[in-house]
This record gives sequence, C-alpha cells and structure tokens, in this order.
Amino acid sequence: MPKSDAEEADINPFTREERDAIIQAFQESKLYSYYAPLVQFLFFTGCRPSEAIALQWKHIRDRFILFEQAITVSTKGLALKSGLKTQPQRRFPLNHQLKDMLNVLRTQDDTSEVFIFRSKKGGIIDFGDFLNHAWKGYKNRHGREIDGLVTQLVKQGVVSEYRRPYQCRHTFVTLCLEADIDAKDVANWVGNSPEVIYRHYAGKKRDLQVPEL
Repeated sequence: MPKSDAEEADINPFTREERDAIIQAFQESKLYSYYAPLVQFLFFTGCRPSEAIALQWKHIRDRFILFEQAITVSTKGLALKSGLKTQPQRRFPLNHQLKDMLNVLRTQDDTSEVFIFRSKKGGIIDFGDFLNHAWKGYKNRHGREIDGLVTQLVKQGVVSEYRRPYQCRHTFVTLCLEADIDAKDVANWVGNSPEVIYRHYAGKKRDLQVPEL
C-alpha cells in the first residue's frame, strides 16, 4: 500500500485532552513555538499536512478556506503542485476559532502570495524536518537521543502512545463524528468520500454503546 494510503487507513486518533496537550506544548516551546499554528490548524481542519503547508493568504476567503494545491517532494526538493490527492479543490468552512488564529498570524506585510505557515527562517516548511525534530525527535551527532515534543509527552504519560502527525487528521474526523456531525459533511470537509468515512471511522467511535432496546 502506498505510504499516503497507509496513513489514511491507519486510524489511531488522539483524545481531545491529548490534542490540547500537544498544542500547548508547541505554544510553550522555546525551540518550536513557530510550529504551533500549523499544529493547531492540522487538528482543527483535518487537512493533510501537504495541503496546510501549501496554503497562501489568497486561499483565505471571508467564509471559507480554499484548498487547491499541495507541497510535494521532488528530485529538486520541495515543489508546489496544483490540485489535491482526491480532487482539484475543496472548500473548508471558516469558523471563529480558525479566523482568530489566522488573524493573529497575518501581518501587514503579508501579500496574497505569502505562505501562511512558514519555517523558522521564513521559507516553506519541510514537513520531514518538522516530524524528525519538533514532533518526534532525532539523534544528534554524538549519538544522543533528542526527544521531540510529542515523544516527551508520551514519556511524561500525558499522551498514551506515540503517533505520527497524520493522526491530527484522524483526530479531527473522529471528534466530528463523536459530535454527531453527518459523515457526508465531514467527508466534504476533509476530501474523502462518505464511504471512506463510514468504512474507516464509523466503527471506531470511543463512546459507542449498545442501546437498551
């Protein structure tokens, strides 16, 4: 199974409490706080990481976010690709939570072509670098393990087990379903079919109980 398809099918979402702890850890980090808006956005929209990194200010409209491109890795490095994995484009409703977050990010110097989420130096985010440093951790040149923020939370017992950032997407979908939002609406928001939502998520609701008939 291709890696992207495997990640779509590997559903092991964070709890709401784990989600909030991860966001807080990034916000309070001295090293990686500049990644906090990206982490929030992934959790609050369920979009794919490649879609979030490719967003520019021109894609933020009055009532929705327009996803229509993605960042891919090519032989020449990071590249911008038109279209999404399963569709040419999609719209995501812009609620007050997202509006407030984006308003804090935007400066007067940000033109429509500027990327919303940027690296520490202001360029396009290398998601592999984000994963292997800020999120998971890495081994330095002396062989010492340097834990990323999520790995630290796992060792502290705040997060039950380590999961990759793609689980932010699965967390959003799962929480929507637990809030009784129709699977067809959730599918439209995240760029899946209702069949995929039913097949992969419907049987994983944590609060599902047999009714007393």
